[in-house]
Amino acid sequence: MKHAETRPYADPEAAARKLIELATSIPSVQDGRVHIEKINAPFLSTFKATGPEFGAGIKYAIEKGWLELHESGTYVRLLAPERLLAR
Repeated sequence: MKHAETRPYADPEAAARKLIELATSIPSVQDGRVHIEKINAPFLSTFKATGPEFGAGIKYAIEKGWLELHESGTYVRLLAPERLLAR
């Protein structure tokens, strides 16, 4: 019998927190923007997360007010640090 492996980023909050950690480690470009591929690539390849986990993490971070996603979907912007600490 095969057992399913526990996915560390299946929880949207855990995924969002890892995405915030990644976004804060990347130098921003104009106006604090971080290109989405700069957080997407390491999240998927280095941390072996899935596309749906990435999407759920981004959505959670936006709902919590941690990130702002540009309407084009090409970059995110970190919002006020005090929001990151609120649970």
